[in-house]
Amino acid sequence: MKIISTTFLILCTLSLSAQHLGNFNNQASQMEISRANIATADMGNARVIGYNTSPAASVTLQPSNILNLSLRSLYNVEATDYTAVFNINQVGETADETTQLMSDKINAIKAELKGKGFNGQFAIDMISFMPQYEIEVTKKLFSKTYTEVPVGFELQQNLLISYRDDADFEKILSACASAEVYNLVKVDYYVKNLEAIYADLQTKLLAEVKKKKEYYTALGFDMDEYDVHMADAKYYHMPKDHYKSYVAANNISMDALKQKKGVTRIKKPISYYYDPIPHSGYDIVVNAAITRPVIQLGMDLTLRYVPKPAKPIAPVAPVKEPKPKVYVISPTGPVDIKQLPNS
Repeated sequence: MKIISTTFLILCTLSLSAQHLGNFNNQASQMEISRANIATADMGNARVIGYNTSPAASVTLQPSNILNLSLRSLYNVEATDYTAVFNINQVGETADETTQLMSDKINAIKAELKGKGFNGQFAIDMISFMPQYEIEVTKKLFSKTYTEVPVGFELQQNLLISYRDDADFEKILSACASAEVYNLVKVDYYVKNLEAIYADLQTKLLAEVKKKKEYYTALGFDMDEYDVHMADAKYYHMPKDHYKSYVAANNISMDALKQKKGVTRIKKPISYYYDPIPHSGYDIVVNAAITRPVIQLGMDLTLRYVPKPAKPIAPVAPVKEPKPKVYVISPTGPVDIKQLPNS
C-alpha cells in the first residue's frame, strides 16, 4: 500500500510540473513573425543585440593585466502612443464608384468611433488604384481576336488609426469589423520620452562602472595607471519584432482506435505568443516584471583598461675624470702647479 501511495504521489508531482510547461513545449515551428497578418516578415534579425537565446556556459577564466569591463542594460517601458494599420481593398465598376465605396467605409469607421468618444487621429496611406481587365473575344469569319478591356477598378489604401489608451483598441476593432474591414496589418508602439529613458540608462551604467572600478581598486589595481578604451551601442525593439509561432501537439482519439474506426486528423491552428528579450546576461534591468507587450530599450558599454607604457629612464651623464696635475718644485723652495693638457 505504501508503494502504491508513493507511486501515486510521484505521478501527481510530475503531472503538476508538466502543467507549467504549456503548449510551448510541443511547438513545431520556430518561425518568428510580426504582429497580426504579416506572414512574409523576415525575422532574420531575431538575433539582435541583446537577444541572447543560448544558455549560460561555464567559461575558463584567463588572468591578465588588461581589464575588460562589459555592461549591458535593458529598459522595459510601456508605450505612450499606438498606431493600428488596416488594409482596405475596394473594387467597383467605375472609378467614381470605387472611390465612393472606399470613402463610405472609412467614414463609417470614423463615425462609429467618434460616437463612442474616441479622440484618436486618422490618416490615409494610398497604395494603388488600377483598372481590372477581362478578355473580350471578337469573332470574325475565319478567326477570333482576344482583347483586354477594362471592366472595373481596384483601390487599395491603408487606414492608420493613432490612439493612446490601450483600451481603445477594442473599439477600433469593433468599428472596422462593422465596416467589413478585417485586415489588420500591424500595430506600432511609440514612446515620447525616449531621450529621458536613455539618459536614465546612462546614469545607471555610470554608477555600475564606478562600483566595478572600486572593486578593481580593492583587488590592488591602481586605475590611474591604466589607459581606457571604450565602445557603446544602444537599441530599440518593438513588440512586433518578438512574436513567435507554434503548433499544438496532434492528438489521436483512442476510442477510434479501439473501435477500429478511421482516424481523422484535425489540422491544428498556428498559435502565436509574445517572447520578449530575456533578462539573462544583463547587469541592469529596469521594470523587469512584464505583464504586457512592451518596448525594450537597451544600452551596452564595453571598457578596456590597458596599463600605461612605462616612462623611459633618463640617461645618466658620464662622470668626468679630473685632469692630471704636475707639481714642480724649484730648487729655491716654491711649488709650481702645472695642468696637463687633455690627451
